[in-house]
Parts: sequence; structure tokens; C-alpha cells
Amino acid sequence: MMRRRTFLSVMGSGAVATVLPAETDAASYASQRYLRPPGALDEDDFLARCIRCGQCGEACPNRCIKYFGFENGLQSTDTPYITPREKACILCMKCGDVCPTGAIQKIERKVETILDEVKMGHAVVDESLCLSFQGKTCGVCYRACPLPDVAIRVGMLEQPHVLDACVGCGLCERSCIQLPQAIRVIPNHG
Repeated sequence: MMRRRTFLSVMGSGAVATVLPAETDAASYASQRYLRPPGALDEDDFLARCIRCGQCGEACPNRCIKYFGFENGLQSTDTPYITPREKACILCMKCGDVCPTGAIQKIERKVETILDEVKMGHAVVDESLCLSFQGKTCGVCYRACPLPDVAIRVGMLEQPHVLDACVGCGLCERSCIQLPQAIRVIPNHG
């Protein structure tokens, strides 16, 4: 049975493809900053395997998984993504449990396994925006991290220092009280 979203996507793809030049896909695709769900394959393999069924988003208890429309290019239409500033991943690993094609791999919900297999991105701190680096104690990003002292540690005045073990869940970015945020996750896809 074809889902409504998939049907509309298929029907609209032809119309949009005839109106938009081919370079629009590549240009808009490169301009988006988003994360793929934890356990997602490398981007090309992910796009080849994902059948756009929506089960990952339905299984997500945090409702952080959304689906692309045409804004990110035709090849990404209806694929799942996460925008950490809006709603970050809580590393429950339920999306991989329900993925029927393996586009999102099953990952056991154990710290060691998550550290080895989840590579959504890596957080980066902008010290010029971070309150703790401006002499004001904050530490919100550290307290939001599901892997404190493993993925992020704090120094004097709770200055955050992201470690190599960061998996890029985005909870630090989501929790940052600065506008614009002082910590951002740089995606691993590309």
C-alpha cells in the first residue's frame, strides 16, 4: 500500500523535475544543515536504500525525525532528517529497530555500541558566543549531553570542550541558551 506522502512525492516529482533545472537539486542539497538518524548509512548508500516509508519517524519517541519535501533536492524527498536546534536525538535507537531496509542500522542501546556505531556529526563550540568563555558560568550543553565526560567535558567556569567521542546527537545544540547557539553539530554526511 502506497503511503500518501510517497504518492504525493511521486506525483509531484515529475512536475517539479520539468520546472526546476538539474543544478537546483545539488545547490539546495548542499545548503541544508541537518543530521541523519543515528545508525544511518553513508549518504549515498542511505539514499539508495531508504524507501521513504516513515517508520523511523513513527517509532521516534522524541518526535525529532522529520521528512524532506522538495527543498533539499528530489533525491532526498521524503527521507528522514533531524534539525538539532528544533529537536535533537535522544539516542533511543528505535529508528534502526524499525527500518525495513537497513538504511538505518540497528544499534544496541549500550554506551560502548553507541560510541562505536553512531556517527551523526560532531559538536563544535564557538568560543566567541559561549557564555562560559566570556566569563559567565553556564554549562547547559554539558548537562544536556547523554555522554558527559565522554563526548564533552567542562573546564573552568564550565567551559565546554567537545571530545572525539561526540556522536552528534544535537542535545547540546538544542539546549544552548545563546542565540545564535554557541555550540553546533556539524553533520558527518556530505
